Amino acid sequence: MNGYNPISLFDLSGRVVIVTGASSGLGHQFAIALHGAGAKVVAIARRKERLDALAAACPGLETRAVDVTDEEGCRRLVEDTLAAHGRIDGLVNNAGIGTPTPAVSQPTDQFRHTLEVNVTAVFNLSRLVAPGMIERGRGSIVNIASIFGLASAYPVPTAAYSASKAAVVNLTRDLAGQWARHNVRVNAIAPGFFPSEMSDELFTNERAHQRVIQGTPMRRTGRTGELDGALVYLLSDASSFVTGHTLVVDGGWSTH
Repeated sequence: MNGYNPISLFDLSGRVVIVTGASSGLGHQFAIALHGAGAKVVAIARRKERLDALAAACPGLETRAVDVTDEEGCRRLVEDTLAAHGRIDGLVNNAGIGTPTPAVSQPTDQFRHTLEVNVTAVFNLSRLVAPGMIERGRGSIVNIASIFGLASAYPVPTAAYSASKAAVVNLTRDLAGQWARHNVRVNAIAPGFFPSEMSDELFTNERAHQRVIQGTPMRRTGRTGELDGALVYLLSDASSFVTGHTLVVDGGWSTH
């Protein structure tokens, strides 16, 4: 077709996208990347001072201090975003927690809280943004899962985190099936080992770092920005016929 440029499929200019867990790590990078791609980003997290620094670095990016486990706070966030912009085009459910703890010594309350943050909050925000997307006949939700949602984290003892991320993978499939006929797509990204506050031990402990590298066919860990392409793809029209999919970005770790 004369003049057709497939790169335009990845254009996010003017798209209104909420990003959770944006005060550090992957969420921080996601917010920067989507802002750079032209999206109207609403970045949320609990730590306001870090959000203020993010907003200062990205003029025009909006921030809001919200705990994803606060149902009323999330409801107000969605209502206020709709009031300000008239629509929500995308949601990135990135906020998550996980502390390596042997199962026999992990308190049930800690296990339950991990599921609350990593799964229940994903469900709640998704169901809050879905009605507007369904009414408009388009929208994209991207859930950040993990390779540990697809396989055991052994020898790392992290049952709560692994269980929660496996739940995110199948929650993604189920919501995708429910909303597909409305052209509301739900997909997930399963990152391998990337630097973040939560994975700090794997990068500062040389023995653990070398174990990860030896288990990764590309013989290295992920670099900042190497998830950006996957995220832009799943939020954009380039993936218009993709839903219910978990895109693994792990340097080959899950191939064995």
